[in-house]
Amino acid sequence: MNEIKENIQKIKRQIAQAAETRIQTQMPSSNNRPNSITLLAVSKTKPSSAVEQAYQAGQRDFGENYVQEAIEKITTLSHLPHLCWHFIGPIQSNKTKQIAQHFNWVHSVDRAKIAQRLNAHLNTANQSNECQDTSLNICLQVNISEEASKSGIMVEDLFSLAEVVDNCDKLTLRGLMAIPEKNAGEASYKKMQHLFNQLQAQYPTVDTLSMGMSNDLAMAIKHGSTMVRVGTAIFGARA
Repeated sequence: MNEIKENIQKIKRQIAQAAETRIQTQMPSSNNRPNSITLLAVSKTKPSSAVEQAYQAGQRDFGENYVQEAIEKITTLSHLPHLCWHFIGPIQSNKTKQIAQHFNWVHSVDRAKIAQRLNAHLNTANQSNECQDTSLNICLQVNISEEASKSGIMVEDLFSLAEVVDNCDKLTLRGLMAIPEKNAGEASYKKMQHLFNQLQAQYPTVDTLSMGMSNDLAMAIKHGSTMVRVGTAIFGARA
């Protein structure tokens, strides 16, 4: 068994254990089932061969931060069915066309301008038959710890941005994404869970709280995360 496969199995056991702990300590809900938590393998800086190893181990969802690097992998691995590509990095306006055309999900929308540009590019591509007439799944990135060094919208502006995305015909609002500051207390996670519940009550398409990485996976799942983003623990340290 290769190392990547072993690592994925280990992470999935951790996810299942954290989800089971949540069930035991909180009132059950639809998000409490272990199989409702998606593992997103963060494959930035890793070669296509590593992604393919993870794919052969059953992994289907992959997260990328850098557009050009990601497009090379997406093209190289286009022969693999059911791959799902998530863009999780900061978005530059001049990259929105490439993101719209190559990714299934975008986790890092934090400005109305970005949402509207993604939508416009999809409409243009669909009209010229450059891509399938499908929508792009959107998570809004929240700067929950209000760190100057991180992207993300402030909490007070979240629901106005959600309305913008919901009004875009080629975008599907799926939920929220956050990166709480390192060693953040439980309050940040509770706040994200509350915001997610509020958004879910308002929009029927919302089903995703993308929160938690290797170091805070259990804490994130405890507070309702439905998708965790793990890189080094799967693929090893970056070169």
